[in-house]
Amino acid sequence: MTSARDWSDAQQVWDYHLMHHTPRPCSVIIELGSHDLGVADAAAGFYLRGLAPVIVFTGSTSPTTRERMPRGEAVHYRERALELGVPESAVLVEPKARNTGENIRFSRALLEEAGVHVESVLLISKPYEERRAYATARKLWPEVGIVSASSPMTFAEYAASIGDDRMVIDMLAGALQRLLVYPAQGFMIEQPVPDEVAAAYERLIGAGFTSRLIP
Repeated sequence: MTSARDWSDAQQVWDYHLMHHTPRPCSVIIELGSHDLGVADAAAGFYLRGLAPVIVFTGSTSPTTRERMPRGEAVHYRERALELGVPESAVLVEPKARNTGENIRFSRALLEEAGVHVESVLLISKPYEERRAYATARKLWPEVGIVSASSPMTFAEYAASIGDDRMVIDMLAGALQRLLVYPAQGFMIEQPVPDEVAAAYERLIGAGFTSRLIP
């Protein structure tokens, strides 16, 4: 059972992960694969609003998605988008990426190969991955404008949609750890972390929300 303290700390970390960018028309939508099909719904919705002429679905599989998305995250996301009304002609699939850096690098290469001129990217991820996705893209593709967005959901709504509070909080903590350590490894630009967010993160780690941490 998640305590009130843990929930409050997780809410603070969740709020920090959101970039609060306003979705706007861009050259392309790039959707980062994951266990959450809601990301495909968000990407399709932005396409159907006319915010970009092309969507790239990117992602292979992970331990979290191997069983529920056996054909690969990007393939399952593509199928979902077509069900929602996105035309097949507007979709590119990048099926090999296994982390956020590869999502960006492989999608960039695919778009260059397809002859798509990119000045700006509407980058779609899970809500708690907005900041990590943004920081990674700014490091690996600094010459394009990046708008980082997701499904407009509250923390409580997202946790309810997943059905596993502990897993969601573990993922929040893991995403923040990467924001703290990856810039020094050259994987993303640095993002200042407010003291109160860092303190909330440390309390979550102390409470055992550690399954998504890297060694």
